[in-house]
Parts: sequence; structure tokens; C-alpha cells
Amino acid sequence: MQLNHKVTKEQMMQHLNEEYPEAIELVKTMLKLIGDDPTREGLLDTPYRVVKSWMEIYGGYQQDPKDILSTSFEEGMEHMTDEIVMCKNISFTSVCEHHMLPFTGKAHIGYLPNKKVIGLSKLARLTDCFANRLQIQEKMCADIADSLMAELEPDGVGVIIEASHLCMACRGVKKPGATMTTSAMRGKFKSQPQTRNEFLLLIKN
Repeated sequence: MQLNHKVTKEQMMQHLNEEYPEAIELVKTMLKLIGDDPTREGLLDTPYRVVKSWMEIYGGYQQDPKDILSTSFEEGMEHMTDEIVMCKNISFTSVCEHHMLPFTGKAHIGYLPNKKVIGLSKLARLTDCFANRLQIQEKMCADIADSLMAELEPDGVGVIIEASHLCMACRGVKKPGATMTTSAMRGKFKSQPQTRNEFLLLIKN
């Protein structure tokens, strides 16, 4: 059953009760633990909304990076191995595995093709594939780079992610506005300073 705009509220709630009864009860327990009453009017539908939202927020577990990168183009690519293919400012929202709080930011991805290139939208979809999971930013950055290296076999890959973490803004040190930057360099992006510098310059421009 697809939970889309054509599904009524009653159908959605029935489906969730049948498929995820433990998750529904878990959210009710969480509401009690924080000191609220899951039976009050404003919270009656909250467990269903939360569980439904999890399907989207953590939908990356149902995606395979290999499928996203399975369609590539090879014809006429023989003379492009020295040129960077790049997509920058890919916005994303993910959830930190330490406190299950969101972090949001932008990913910049570049690679040096080795006879194969992919459609630009694939880089955005690959970012979402890993963003829609519990994780840390460092691992997300590395996973994107390693997937591209494994599936495209390029001469190099560079990934930089800049993000703000809610766990730093609303708890602990409480420093809103602080950002974290991570990078993953593979192949010539790591071994050749000029390639890496070109990639970094393209991000700034």
C-alpha cells in the first residue's frame, strides 16, 4: 500500500496499525516519557504521523546505491578523463545517530570520469540515499565517495559536506550557527594536489 495523497487518513492509520503496531506503541511511550499525555486531543494522531514520517526520513535504507548508479553513459567519453564533472550545493537533511536529531547542509560532489558518466540527478539521488539514514556526517561523506568509486570506477572522486547540527544548537554546548565540514578524497583527488585544488576552487566559485 502506497501512503500517498490519495490515501485517506483512516486508511493510513489502519495500514500503520497493521504493519507497525509496535512502532505506534513506541511513540506513545515516548510521549509519556517526556511528560505528556498521548491520549489528549492534540496528540491522538501524533504516533501515526511520526511513524509515517519515518518512512520518508529513513527511506535510504530501502535504496541501493548500485541501482541509482546503474545507468551510465560511455559513448564519446574517451577524451574526458582529465575534466572534472561536478555538482555542488546539493541540499539535504539527515539524522545524527548519536542523538537522533537532524543535521542539514549541502554536499559538493565531483569526479574524474574514466569512460563513464552519470546523469547529474544521480548525484543528488545518491546524496539523499545516504542522507535518509541514521549516521554521522563523516560516514555519509565517505559512503558517497566510495559508492561512486565502486560503481563508476572513475580516476578520482571528491566529496565535501557542510552542515549544521541541531544537537549542537539545542543541547550540549548550544552553539547555533556552527557548521561542520567533512571531506572524502579518492583516486587523483587525493594523490594529485592540482586536481584537489581545482575541485576546491570550483566549489568556491
